[in-house]
This record gives sequence, structure tokens and C-alpha cells, in this order.
Amino acid sequence: MATAATASHPASASTSGRDALAAASSSPAAVCLVPFRWWARVREEEAAGGVRYAATAAASPSYYGLRLLHSFLHPDLVLRLERGDGRAGGGGGGSGGGRSYALVPADELSRALARQNSGFGLQNKHSFAGDSAGAYPLVLRISVRETSILNLRISKKDNPVENYKRANKIFNIDSQPVHVWDFSGQTNLILMNEWNRLHDCCHADQENLLEVQVYAMSDSLTSKIGGTNKENSGDVNDLDRSFGRYGSAGLIGLENLGNTCFMNSSIQCLAHTPKLVEYFLGDYTRNINQTNPLGLNGELALAFGELSRSLWTTDRKPVAPHRFKEKIACFAPQFSGFNQHDSQELLAFLLDGLHEDLNQVKCKPYEEAKDASGRPDEEVADEYWSNHLARNDSVIVDTCHGQYKSTLTCPTCSKKSVTFDPFMYLSLPVPSTAKRTMTVTVFSTDGSREPCSYDVNVPKFGTLSDLVQALSIACLLGDEEVLLVTEVYNNCIIRYLEEPSDSVSLLRDGDKLAAYRLPKKYEKSPLVVFTHQHFDEHSSIDNVTTQKKEFEAPLLAALPETVNGLSVQDIYLKLLNPFRLSKGASSPSGTAGSNGDPVDLMDGIPSDSDSNFQNIQLEDDPESNNCSTNECEIRKGPSELYDMGTADSDKGANLKEFEFYLKNDRGDGQQQKIDINEVDLLETVPSRLHVNVHWQQNASRQYDTSMLNNLPEIHKLELISKGTEDSVALHGCLEAFLKEEPLGPEDMWYCPCCKKHQQAMKKLDLWRLPEVLVIHLKRFSYTQFTRNKLETFVDFPTTDLDLSSYIADKSEQPSSHYRLYAISNHYGNMGGGHYTASIYHEEGKGWYKFDDDCVTPMSEDSIKTSAAYVLFYRRE
Repeated sequence: MATAATASHPASASTSGRDALAAASSSPAAVCLVPFRWWARVREEEAAGGVRYAATAAASPSYYGLRLLHSFLHPDLVLRLERGDGRAGGGGGGSGGGRSYALVPADELSRALARQNSGFGLQNKHSFAGDSAGAYPLVLRISVRETSILNLRISKKDNPVENYKRANKIFNIDSQPVHVWDFSGQTNLILMNEWNRLHDCCHADQENLLEVQVYAMSDSLTSKIGGTNKENSGDVNDLDRSFGRYGSAGLIGLENLGNTCFMNSSIQCLAHTPKLVEYFLGDYTRNINQTNPLGLNGELALAFGELSRSLWTTDRKPVAPHRFKEKIACFAPQFSGFNQHDSQELLAFLLDGLHEDLNQVKCKPYEEAKDASGRPDEEVADEYWSNHLARNDSVIVDTCHGQYKSTLTCPTCSKKSVTFDPFMYLSLPVPSTAKRTMTVTVFSTDGSREPCSYDVNVPKFGTLSDLVQALSIACLLGDEEVLLVTEVYNNCIIRYLEEPSDSVSLLRDGDKLAAYRLPKKYEKSPLVVFTHQHFDEHSSIDNVTTQKKEFEAPLLAALPETVNGLSVQDIYLKLLNPFRLSKGASSPSGTAGSNGDPVDLMDGIPSDSDSNFQNIQLEDDPESNNCSTNECEIRKGPSELYDMGTADSDKGANLKEFEFYLKNDRGDGQQQKIDINEVDLLETVPSRLHVNVHWQQNASRQYDTSMLNNLPEIHKLELISKGTEDSVALHGCLEAFLKEEPLGPEDMWYCPCCKKHQQAMKKLDLWRLPEVLVIHLKRFSYTQFTRNKLETFVDFPTTDLDLSSYIADKSEQPSSHYRLYAISNHYGNMGGGHYTASIYHEEGKGWYKFDDDCVTPMSEDSIKTSAAYVLFYRRE
């Protein structure tokens, strides 16, 4: 498409024609020169708004001979353009007859043709030659003489000879008066720039290069401009034929510069937002705010405008957005380099950066937000919105900004705080019906019940709060109990899962979990954690010497106020109660009696429920309890609890079951043996007291240790309904976003009544909807250790998205019905994904897939996928 330079100053008056053309071609604006009457007919009632200039010859000698000499010495065509008071009407061709031309933005020309169902559009700026006989570029040099007078110079140095000759015929004022109507705003911009420059004490007579694309100005047509309607109709037809197919405009891909598909996807969605297309293809440069400290010196807006214009031509050659990427990296270093990034994060940066670059508020007033204080919501919302607009005025605000109502409620005093905050897009959670089956073993902390493993279903990407809730129901947790969930590895607790908001995706399939039932009153109390090792009879190397092996599941209990050797022993024995073999139970190598039943040598011995009958022998050397050969021969089954074959048996049973050792939190280093009679075991009680218990060779026969030895793994990921795709409606995402929920522990709210931070309940409501609604589906979750993506299929409407039921403001508002026009898609996982865009092309009347530099048609049925990441809707 033809480009036009705005306020492009050559380095000197002797700038070569090639340099001038290069400067003009690199300028962001796009301007065309067409017959005014044709333009008025195409635009009909919309043709108002042009500024009229009357062209006259610049001062030259009056005598013929001197004029010839002047023309030889100064061959350039120079005209004086005097601004008139009148503006263009719907169909006028200018006053006083003669020839009239219109200087129009190329994008408006294209849209005007489309509205007339011409089916034609503009050619690309790089393909002037050969497009049609009546279309060619022309470089103009414009300088300001007075506030309403411009000098127009067409130089032979800047233009090919043929184009210069055509320009002489167009602007030949000897035969007929010539008027130029400026609908592009370029002359106003030049006047404004020169006015500012002169106030900065710069020299006058600075020339501004303006490149225009001239259409339907061939020799045969210029003589017909003032002719009959039939002749004018011929002009229109010739002009239409010179433009080529319009349907290809806006169907240009972006080259992938190296993992820049995320950027390409966001750019294409923004560059096909109708109001932004109209804005950036027009004279947007006059709105750039270069003094905004929150902006980017206008450079982001200029770079995006230039890129948008290059995408809205009929040239199907892909664009390499090198300059735009450089600007992004300059102002947002997180997007520098060639790593993959999040398209929504870039989109948020672009929207905010473009807004600040184009913000028309130069001095932002400070307005302190007032409390609602019982006032009507409508009054408070309007007050907040007025304050917002007083500080923010840009095309981004007009297009994308909405407002929602936020209500915080204190859980203690029920104090409510209501605010009305602006939003630029909505980030909606994606509820997932996919479940994960997780196996967790639950232990008591008072020895009152046996451990039990439970299979529970939780959301696939749910939180630990979801896991605890499901597990509490499964194990019938009492009202006065809490669950302490831990991760066990290498026979030790390596992590206490106490943060409710942590994702269960942090837990792998092969991890092992143990949960402990604690009375609520001990929830914050110090705990003792027992790890234990035993002699494994099946691990003997020489069939004589058994090896020690760790039990897999630790045991846990609350610590009493007084901690000594005896209290530690009593707690552990109590925790072992559920594992103790009952009377009459067969031991692994029990001895049978005369009637064939196992011999129970515990008859007549006080049970565990009686006073602590077990006399724990704590020795200096944990290995010194190895029995003699004779003793080993007679210790079979439960009878081995006692030394039955020694000569000292009359001195009483010598019980050798357990030894206790203190260890540090990490479980490494030298262990300190606990003396059973030690009264002051610890100077200070830690929050976690770690004790390692050594089972002696005779102890394991008395307990069923299967649950201690085999802690089950979590399980595998799977969907509850195999073969059924995980899906949710977009309305379900909206409802999840708007539902009342407690603030996170890191987002506590300071209650002015309670005078402290509270975990308040938060409720959001939509209040004011924007013209363009951007919806971000929160598919990605990030933690310190993992990154996950939800592949849930979101069923979103392509037409008639009705949000009326979600708007809290019931007063009269613009339409709350929206139509989808663009999607940013993400395929694959977090590590190796790819972004594309699906965009509805108005002129092409269909959907197109923008996959980097490849643009192809696609059916509307194929745009709905589980890859949809950011949805772009516009008000119907």
C-alpha cells in the first residue's frame, strides 16, 4: 500500500531523489490522491471533514522571457496552497468549478470501496510498477509559509520523469483552477509540527516529505474530471480496476524470528481489532504522548502503527517484525532473546504500553477513592469511573476498558468494603472435571485405631485443600480433628503439606503420602516424629546374621508438656497398640501345642492396657543384645520375648524390645541414645522432635508390621470417565470467576473495624462492559517446582455471547451481546508449545488461520479447540 511521510525532514535541501523516496517509504502514514467527485460519490454522506486548499502559482517573473529563464534555473513545480474556510460537504466538488482532488487515508479508501461492494482494494507500496497504468507514487515537498498557507514543491530529483510530467498535468493551473481537499489530516499535522518547531526557535522553511499514491490520474482521465456524470462514472470504473482485489488486505503473515510465535499471535489479534485497525491506519501520530512518564516515549505506538499498516496491504508477502521486536525488548527486557513466552503476558504489556503512549491526559489529577458509606452503587461506580477517565484517555480505554464491582466482607465483624475497579481484560479460571485418584494412608496419633489407606478423587490440578477435604470425608474425620498430610521418602517425613493453596500437581505418581489425625487442640503443639528400624529375617546373608531395615511409615504424636525418657517410651508404645498381635494370633513362627493350636505364651501376662508392664532395656551399645547360641536355639515365636533358657531367669524377665535415639531434623549426624530414667531430656522443646527407634530382634514377632513396612504410592493420573473429553462452558468459567471465595493467606485485607488483617471473602460482579472484551482463559499454572497446562475444552460461543445476566448494574447500558472475532491459540505443553491465531476477516467473510507466516482459510467449525487461550469479542 502507498505510504506517506509525516513530518519527515531531509538532512539538507540537496537530498537525493532516492533518499527522499526511501524516507517517504519508511514513514508510517498512508495517503492517496483521487478525484474528489469520485471520492464524494463513494463515501456519500460520510465525505464531510476535508480541509479545502486552493492552488495558485508561486511568485514568478511576469515577463515571458524571464519566466523561461526562471523555469530553466528552477525546474521544480511549485504551488501555493491557501487554506479555505469551508469544509467538504457530502457531494460538492469545490467552488468555482475547475478540477478538484481528494487527499485521503488509504485505509479509508479501501473501506469505502468495500462498502460499495466493489470487491477491490489497494496495492502494496512495494509494487507500484505494473499494477495499473493510472497508479503511481509521487513525492511532495511541503513547507509552511503562514498559518494558513503551504508551499507545495514537486521536484524532478524526487520523482521519475514520467511521474513528474503527470504531476504537471494534474496541477496545471493555467487552464483551470485546482482545489485539493485534505481528508487525511496530514496538512494539519505539518502545520502543527511547524508551529511547535518555530516556538522552539528553529529555522523556518523546513520541508516535509509527503509520499502519495496517485490513482486514476492518467492523461485521458484528467481532462474528464469536470465532465458529465457519465464521464465521472467512467472514472470510478477505471479507478476500481486500478486497485486490485481488496479481499487480500489484512491477510499477511508474520515471520517467526525464533520462538516469536507468541508475539505473532498477539499482534495479529490486536491488528485485526476493528477499532484499532481504523485508528492506526488513520492519523494516530497526533495523539502520541511523548511526555508521559508511564509511557514509552511514543515509540511503542509508532512501532505498532507501522507494523499494523504493513499488515493491511494486499501484498501477500510475510512481514518480518524485527523493529517491533527490538522495541518490545527495549522496554520489556523479559521478552528479549529468543525464548518462548506467554502471549497473554505480552498482550497485557502491549495494551498497557499503547494506552500510556496514546494517553491524552498530560497532567493526571489525583482523586482519592471515597468509601461507599451506604451510597447507591450507581453513584459510587460513576464516581470511580469519572476518576479513572480523568487520568486515562486513549483509544485503548475507549475500546478495551470495563469496570467491575469488588466486595470484601470481613469474616469476623461482617464489615463490607465496596470498590469499582477498571479492567482491560478478564482472566477467567478454567474449572476442570478431570480427576486424579490419590492414595493416602491415614494414621492415628493416639493409638486408638489401625492405619488405613484411602483412594480419593481430587481435581487433576486441584489444591492440597481439595485433597484434605476429600480425605477428611473418606476417613470420617471428626469435628474436633484435623489432618496433617506429609510426604514420606526414604522412611522419613521430608515435607509437611500445610499450604492449602499448593497444587497437587507438585506430587508425583510415585510419591508416598501419610496423613495423621490430630486433635484440633494439638494442631499448633510440638510433635514427636518416630522413625524405626528392625531386624529383617528375610535379609540374612549367611542364614544366621539378620540385617537391620527401616520401617517405611513414620509415626507421629503430640508431645506432652514434660518430655523425658519415660514419656517418649510411653507415647511410642501407645502408638504401637493398633499393630500388636491379638491373643491367639499366630506369630510368623509360632509354636503349636498338643491340640494343634498355637501356643500363646502371653497368657497370664498383663496386657498393654494395664500398667506399662514392658521393661524397656536401654543399653549403651545397640548391637550388644545379641543372644548366645543356646538362647537362640530356644527363642521361637512369642516366647522369645523372655530369656527362658538362662540360669538367671529367676531374677525376672529381662525385656529387650526397643531402644530410643534422638536425631536432628535432617536425620543425619550422630544419634544420642535416650536414657529411660532421664528426667530433663531436652532444655527446650522443638516444634518437631525426631526420635529413631531400634527394634530388637525379638520385638517384631509381637506386631503386625505390614502397614509400617509397605506405604502405598499415590497412584496414577487418570480421568474418571475415560474417553470423555474434559470440557466446560465459557459461562462456567465466568461463574467461577464471579463466585465468592476467601482471599489467600498472602492477600489478607485490613479490616478498619477489627483493626487487623483478615482473610476476607471476596465477590466480583461485572458492572460496565467494554466495546471489545478480551477474555484470558487461565490454562497455565506456575509454582516454584512445576508448570502445568490445562487441556480442558472450553465451549465458547462464536456469536451472541450474552452477558446480561452477569451485569450487576441494571440501569440502561449498551448492548451486552458480543461476537467473537479473534482467538490466540496455544498448542502443546509448557516446554514445547506453539501459538497461532484464528481471526475472522470481515472483507473475506470468513475465518483464517494465522500460523506465523502462513495464512490459510479455515471453517468456523474448526476454530473451537482445547487450544483456545485468549478470546477477543466485540459488541454486536
